[in-house]
Amino acid sequence: MLSQASSTAHEDEHELGWWRKYVFSTDHKVIGIQYAISGFIFLFFGFCLIMMMRWQLAYPGKPLPLIGRLFGGCMPGGVMTPEFYNSLGAMHGTIMVFLGIIPIGFAGFGNYVVPLQIGAPDMAFPKINMASYWAFFLGALVLLGSFFLPMGAAASGWTSYAPLADIEQRSNHMLFTGQSFWLIGMVFLATSSVLGAINFIATIVQLRAPGMTWMRLPFFVWAQMVAAFLLLLAFPPMEAGTILQLMDRVAGTSFYLPAGLVVNGQAMLVAGGGSPLLWQHLFWFLVHPEVYVLILPAMGIVAEIVANNTRKPLWGYKAMVFAVLLLGFLSFIVWAHHMYLTGMGQLVSSFFQVTTTLISIPSVIILSALILSLYKGSIRFTVPMLFATAFMPMFGIGGITGIPLALAPADLYLHDTYYVIAHFHYIVAPGTIFALFAGIYYWFPKATGRMMNQFWGKVHFWPTLICMNVIFLPMFLQGMAGMHRRWYDGGSGWELSSHKIWGLSAFGWNVPISSAAWLMGLAQIPFIMNFLWSIKHGRKVASDNPWDATTLEWATPSPPPHGNFSQPIVAYRAPYDYGVTGAARDFCPQNEPIPARFEQRRGAQR
Repeated sequence: MLSQASSTAHEDEHELGWWRKYVFSTDHKVIGIQYAISGFIFLFFGFCLIMMMRWQLAYPGKPLPLIGRLFGGCMPGGVMTPEFYNSLGAMHGTIMVFLGIIPIGFAGFGNYVVPLQIGAPDMAFPKINMASYWAFFLGALVLLGSFFLPMGAAASGWTSYAPLADIEQRSNHMLFTGQSFWLIGMVFLATSSVLGAINFIATIVQLRAPGMTWMRLPFFVWAQMVAAFLLLLAFPPMEAGTILQLMDRVAGTSFYLPAGLVVNGQAMLVAGGGSPLLWQHLFWFLVHPEVYVLILPAMGIVAEIVANNTRKPLWGYKAMVFAVLLLGFLSFIVWAHHMYLTGMGQLVSSFFQVTTTLISIPSVIILSALILSLYKGSIRFTVPMLFATAFMPMFGIGGITGIPLALAPADLYLHDTYYVIAHFHYIVAPGTIFALFAGIYYWFPKATGRMMNQFWGKVHFWPTLICMNVIFLPMFLQGMAGMHRRWYDGGSGWELSSHKIWGLSAFGWNVPISSAAWLMGLAQIPFIMNFLWSIKHGRKVASDNPWDATTLEWATPSPPPHGNFSQPIVAYRAPYDYGVTGAARDFCPQNEPIPARFEQRRGAQR
């Protein structure tokens, strides 16, 4: 029935012309591309914001060259004001996470690849899928539109902590301020994520091809399904909390405003009785699972590429599946490790220390399985494989450096320092974003029928890898020296800033860090040019399966048509049958029946 509904949606779409086919499309592949392209544009914009902030951190109080004077009152004489710096910081975090990485990794790759990998003709609910994208796009427009408001964009951090976020940018028209627009935008984004999550779960449960049992699902599909459950369970409390904060701003409520609040020496006239900590609980109950929504699709992408480029099955596939399920469960009971400084009791603190330490176990299982999959593999160092193998140590550094933050005594010192910045960015920058680049290079020929240039891919990879580490490794040192993550002057007025760390002061490290960040921005030019050039002029693939892969998406034409598969598809085998003894080739696609002699041999082995 769901399949018939998908076919009817495709026929309607065909009749309604170009705008319905490419703009308001219900085709999961078009929607996936819309998410991915929008996400990369927003990712670039968010990166530009941090590039401006890096100038202020490296050279505080000096005019920003070339473009500084274009920002008018935000940068008088080209010098950044503290208020504008706070806006850039708040919007950078929001854009990179909610408008960039999640739309690309979960929604972009998920929409395009998951239905193909499970043998489905489309998503279970194509029109809801379209509504999910446009809710995301409206939320993005509201968030970015806040830059053009008279008081500017939100400036109370990407966490929007109360009571600051309740009273920030107060005016007679509270709805038309950057902080209010931030909250409205987040409501749209939360709605988009919940709609998408329901669609992914229904699709994976209901639309798998015949023979596609649970343990024949590619690991990428498992990762996407767990991520969908995280969004479905975590976003509604956050969305409700966001609406409550909006009511505090525009309707005079006091959900997060305590009694007796004094602002600028004057008592604030509010009903009171609210709790600022309630917002923190609601926020982190979403955002800590959200970290795994960032990383799980990345792990899935890397798993697909590692299996394909080692020419052997993933080591410990079942262990990886159970680990990703455990990871999803544990992600819901660790949120308060972000709140050790709130004065929680020893018993509660101990609980969250234990659960946060335990959550490293499934992560280690998955990472170890990926590393062990390289052992005795016939490794092909294609561009996707370069990014996939680089993901492993980068994510490993991010994970190991998170262990001190799981322990309250260490976190009391490191909290809100550059150590936290370095830890988190090793997970989402050289970690997740490397996986996203790997996925682009890997599935590009499926989406376009053409290959991206491998030489320029390597030119993109090596400077990016080097610059990433030059940017984030010194931040661990700055954080351990005590440098705060939100200092507008980068720590230049801090009395310990003159203490030497590897020949430079803690503040002095901002110059090489910023220089590496600007160089890394230039290193993305080969990728952008390679991507755009290859769409029309890249080398055409000789077959629909240029990587000699085994999963079902490579059984479709390149690019896939409406309905995806030109004939009924059946999954006969495990997802990663590489290097099968006695087979004619070193790979056996899932849609290829198992010869009787192999069935007998497998039965004897069991």
